[in-house]
Amino acid sequence: MNVSRSSVLRAGLSSLMVCGVVVAGGTPATAATQASEGLAPLVGLAAERILLADKVAAAKFGTSSPIDDPARERQVLDQAASLAGAAGLDVPDTVEFFRAQIEMNKVVQRGLYEKWTQHPELAPTERPDLATEVRPQLDRITVAFIDHLGATAVLRRPTPRCTIALVVAEAKTDLRYDLDRLHQRALHGAVGALCG
Repeated sequence: MNVSRSSVLRAGLSSLMVCGVVVAGGTPATAATQASEGLAPLVGLAAERILLADKVAAAKFGTSSPIDDPARERQVLDQAASLAGAAGLDVPDTVEFFRAQIEMNKVVQRGLYEKWTQHPELAPTERPDLATEVRPQLDRITVAFIDHLGATAVLRRPTPRCTIALVVAEAKTDLRYDLDRLHQRALHGAVGALCG
C-alpha cells in the first residue's frame, strides 16, 4: 500500500487527538506532545546519519572497499558502549540502537549500489574522503545520540504515547528531509526500537 508522508503525519496527529492530546492552540503540553518534541532530535539525528550513507556509498562505489566493514563497525559500537556507560545509559540497549544505525546505513548503501549499477549515469562523479569528511560527521552524531538518548529515557518507555510520538516525529523528519523510499525505510529501521 502506498501511503503518502503527509497522510502518515495527519494520522499520527489524529491519533494524538484521539488520545486526548491537544497539539496546538496554546494548551499546556501533555506527556505525548513532550515526547514528540523530545524524540524529534533523535529521529532527526538518525535521518542525518542515514543521509550520510550516500557519501559512504559514493566513497566506496567502484572500489575494492566493501560495504561491510567489521573493524569500523566494532569501533563505532565500542565507542557507543563506552559513551553509554559514562552517561549511565543501558549499555546493551545502546549498542543495539547503534547496531541498527549501522545496519540501516548499509541498507542505503546497497540500495544505492544497485541503482548506480543499473543506471551508471546516476553514479557519483566525486568520491568523498571517509576519514576526513564522513567519519567526523558520524562521530559527531554518535555523541549527540548519547546526549539525546539520556535526555529522553523517560519519554522512551514502551507505551502507546511513545509510539504515537515516534510516528509523528518520524513523519515530520521524513517531510523535513524529503526522504525517498529507500531512505524512509532505513529511517524507520533505525528508530523502530526507540520506544522499547
